[in-house]
Amino acid sequence: MLKIIQSAGQTVFSRLDRLFSVVFGDRANPLYHLGALGFYFFWIVAVSGIYLYIFFETSTVAAYRSIEHLTHDQWWLGGVMRSLHRYGSDAMVAVMITHMTREFLFDRMRGPRWYSWFTGVPLLAFVYASGINGYWLVWDRLAQYIAVTTAEWLDWLPFFTEPIARNFLNEAAVSDRFFSLLSFLHIGIPLFLLLAMWIHIQRIAHARTNPPRLLAVGTLAALLVLALAFPALSQGPAKLDTVVARVGLDWFYLPLYPLIDRWGSGTVWALVGGSGLLLMVLPWLPYRKRDPVAVVSLPNCNGCGWCFADCPYSAVTLAPRSDGLPFEQEAVVNPELCIACGICVGSCPTATPFRRLTDLTPGIDLPDRNIRELRARTVAACAGLEGPARVLVYGCRHSAHADQLIEPGVTVLTVPCLAALPPSFIDFVIMRRQADGVLLAGCNRGNCHYRLGTDWTAQRLAGERDPRLRERVPRNRIEIFHGGRGWPDSLPEVLTRFRARLASLAPLNEKPPHPAAKTPEQQHGAD
Repeated sequence: MLKIIQSAGQTVFSRLDRLFSVVFGDRANPLYHLGALGFYFFWIVAVSGIYLYIFFETSTVAAYRSIEHLTHDQWWLGGVMRSLHRYGSDAMVAVMITHMTREFLFDRMRGPRWYSWFTGVPLLAFVYASGINGYWLVWDRLAQYIAVTTAEWLDWLPFFTEPIARNFLNEAAVSDRFFSLLSFLHIGIPLFLLLAMWIHIQRIAHARTNPPRLLAVGTLAALLVLALAFPALSQGPAKLDTVVARVGLDWFYLPLYPLIDRWGSGTVWALVGGSGLLLMVLPWLPYRKRDPVAVVSLPNCNGCGWCFADCPYSAVTLAPRSDGLPFEQEAVVNPELCIACGICVGSCPTATPFRRLTDLTPGIDLPDRNIRELRARTVAACAGLEGPARVLVYGCRHSAHADQLIEPGVTVLTVPCLAALPPSFIDFVIMRRQADGVLLAGCNRGNCHYRLGTDWTAQRLAGERDPRLRERVPRNRIEIFHGGRGWPDSLPEVLTRFRARLASLAPLNEKPPHPAAKTPEQQHGAD
């Protein structure tokens, strides 16, 4: 059942990815920067909140009056800041929930990723607590409804000696000290939220906390337009001597309150507590065996640090040399953080198919999907290619269904991530004429299953990141397809166009060395 839900969700999100990329472009696609947008909206809310607090008066009478003054008498700035504060807060909730839903549907919460998921769930509680507390400060009819309903909801818990709701029986029951407490909480909770956000990204290397400039400017402009077109307004002063009959709700922050009225406090507590507990344990439901983690071979590790620089989850660190070889450092893998993506293998300069088979043990490798096996699979797959425009497809196992490309002259090999493929393999296939071209089928840009795989692959092929693809390899014999599961069947079309281009190219002049023509059995026998 879980796989069905996730598969359907992946299809929906993948198609939304493509639609948003068409509208906004890959670099400014908001679905690719949900986490960064959450940080960005936090700072918008913080800056606008600081301005509002300068003019806010913490008293039962003056609280509502000061907010109204900002909204109407200073509408050109104070009113805009209030609206930015409101809509920025709503946007933060929206991107957080979307981000969490996306990570769940793409199953990016298991293994070492449990930490980011586990620490991300409490962020929702902090955000909601801060937002609901902020609505109290306005002290309008909505604030009255929230205060009374919240007090009745909390009174259901057996922790309080006296009912909290007694504090809201009439006007005289609410003092100025109460608003001082609310103001203190509205400053303290966001500070704890900021700390929790920092903790949330501690196991993520190269964490993106700032969206691209174009997206940031566009988002801020959209919020400003919304603030001017639909300014945030109060709903009349609170009157505790009367019962609130009708209020307008912020459905981003207050969806539970109608349920409290309809279902009762106990039922809603069960709903909130059960949902929270389920979210916290979700990374282990159902239990799945972890893939074997990367292993360092010290005799082949020169301590270059490329694996350390490329690991998306800080699972690889550098330590002083321990085996006496004339290198300063050695790579060390933390098995608790390694997600077995293989990106470190793709970055290792010793993971090259040009080495002799007997020596083909790189400095870092995956035990169950090692480089020796990948070379053998590559040679065996290419040996069966016939006809013009022969293509070897390296497909990411989390991307489009490259394994369904079945046609003469085409063969497909699956890798954990495109960045797990050393660029030297492309060199090996093309320059030794194992195939006429190489097609790389990976995740859509900005939605790499392992976060950075598409970025590192693009930079390696462009010669911007080590290990680089050598200049001698003709780039017109390489094609890259980015598309996730659920995208329209454009991969076959890309393959067709690529093969047509290969057919129009002049043959490579370089004569392949004899070892490339040997079968894996012949190679093994020779070694």
